[in-house]
Amino acid sequence: MLSVVVPAHNEARLLPATLQAIHAAAAAAGAPYELIVVDDASTDGTAEVARANGAAVVPVGLRQIAAVRNAGARAARGDRLLFVDADTLIDGAVLRRAQQTLAGGAVGGGCGVRFDGQVPLWARALTAVLRRSFRWLRYACGCFVFAQRSDFLAVGGFDERLFGGEEVELSRALKRRGRFVVLADTVVSSGRKMRTHSAWELLRPFVYIALRGRRALQSRRGLDVWYGERREEPQP
Repeated sequence: MLSVVVPAHNEARLLPATLQAIHAAAAAAGAPYELIVVDDASTDGTAEVARANGAAVVPVGLRQIAAVRNAGARAARGDRLLFVDADTLIDGAVLRRAQQTLAGGAVGGGCGVRFDGQVPLWARALTAVLRRSFRWLRYACGCFVFAQRSDFLAVGGFDERLFGGEEVELSRALKRRGRFVVLADTVVSSGRKMRTHSAWELLRPFVYIALRGRRALQSRRGLDVWYGERREEPQP
């Protein structure tokens, strides 16, 4: 069985579409599955929205994405794990190929990502470069990561010493165990950060990481883009 784990902090607005897309993708792929939302200290009714959309809820108060994902993995019953972000839409094709990849003996993998709505030209160009780079390096993007449960547990899951880049670290660890596949398929993730932040605000954490190395990822300091208060887009 496939266990789909969705980490969520104050995602009541976007979560329904994400969960319904997962249900539809699993039905199209013919995949037996369970759906788990890890509600991380939400104050906006995320847990109620998750239950209303057919998900089991694991409540935590961690505010660290690696630990939140691991909490979902501990609650999962399936022999295969898929981590999907709460603002990300998947379809049956990418889920089917992920399942086929695992059935073919891969330890895990990921896929490409594209963003919804209008995003700045610089963001589209950077996304294209990163998508190609991640596929060449065989790194999963954080919004869609899949793995055999046994291999995921063998490498210790997501590294809870890190507040960012945990999907790259997991990719590296799994690659040491076997075949790790980054699919040509893409999922659609929210481009809201690129519509509510300037280029410098988004690039600053990467400059900080470049200067300080791995130490920069071992606390929330300098990572406000991921852990700061969210800027919501105006609703149409």
